[in-house]
Amino acid sequence: MRVIGLMSGTSHDAIDAVGAEISLRDNAIEVRTAGRTSLPYADELRAELIAALPPAALDMATVCRLDTAIGQAFAAAAGAAMDEFFGGTVDLVASHGQTVYHWVEEGAVRGTLQLGQPAWIAQRTGASVVSDFRSRDIAAGGQGAPLVALFDALWLRGRPGRAAALNIGGIANATVLGDPPVAFDTGPGNALIDAAVEAATGGAAHFDRDGAMAARGRVDPTLLARLLAEPYYGLRPPKSTGKELFNRAYLERVLPADPLPAEDIVATVTALTARTIAAALAPYAPTEVIASGGGTRNPTLMAALATRLRDSRAELRTSDELGLPSEDKEALAFAVLGFLTAHGLPGALPACTGARHASVLGSLTPGARGFALPTPPSAPPQLLTLVG
Repeated sequence: MRVIGLMSGTSHDAIDAVGAEISLRDNAIEVRTAGRTSLPYADELRAELIAALPPAALDMATVCRLDTAIGQAFAAAAGAAMDEFFGGTVDLVASHGQTVYHWVEEGAVRGTLQLGQPAWIAQRTGASVVSDFRSRDIAAGGQGAPLVALFDALWLRGRPGRAAALNIGGIANATVLGDPPVAFDTGPGNALIDAAVEAATGGAAHFDRDGAMAARGRVDPTLLARLLAEPYYGLRPPKSTGKELFNRAYLERVLPADPLPAEDIVATVTALTARTIAAALAPYAPTEVIASGGGTRNPTLMAALATRLRDSRAELRTSDELGLPSEDKEALAFAVLGFLTAHGLPGALPACTGARHASVLGSLTPGARGFALPTPPSAPPQLLTLVG
């Protein structure tokens, strides 16, 4: 099956599209990546999207405009990938959409909202579209996150020692293999770093390129202590969070009355990300942590994280070292989840999300040729193999 996976994370900067040929062979999902492309959001759309995020209030007209414009942008990314990698035809598109709100109360997820109307994708590609992956797991009592955990568990099964997968996007999430596996959002990945950089540059820069600002700054122990007092870090998994909590307004509330140099603020929130990831993983004693996501391009963050993990005898690696480009991973994971949905197979691990049972995920928008579910296999896949 030729599948395109679409993903835009909590950094809200671009839509990643990965094309893959996916098949079931015996007890394994076999994945052959055809290519990846990335379509940045138009400046005007990104600005409107960010302005609409919590804690902002907005009207339904804005929601409608964003759902349409984001859907059209996802359709453009899917169409570009389809034309470039598959000569203009695909069997399925799996669209995560753009998360704009993840509703958490007292540790329980009540709902989630991803915008990006899938009808535009179906219209552009002619293919059926699986979207809204998270809601079904939430309806079954789960967190709806991190859904990449099933992909991680299949992909890393059989690794020596105890492997953990880490994605550092706007929010960082981890999957630790075991019996059973465990997965959770550790807290901010790039979210507070990006917020600090945008505040320092008046919006001229959206992230700390090459970790340069953090490298020039010094960690402020008082600010770090205030940040570490956040109750989220003390919650037990399964747990999830988002920019509803970790945003620019959050950072501004904890900054001291006496202004700090911008580089010190960036250095401090970078240290926070490294420290909270390492602390969240420590109870599970992983022997290797395999990182992906935008945070892997920040050498200051990665160096701080590697130092923290070494203290607990865990080696930090990137998914690139295992043959999976870091920037491909999340879009490819949702391509696999869409493939599972198309075969009537569950896409979430209850042990990781806290759901009462495993569920087939997503909502289906039929393509031009309609849609018929393939015959489900007699047993669920046990492995995921990447082939050249």
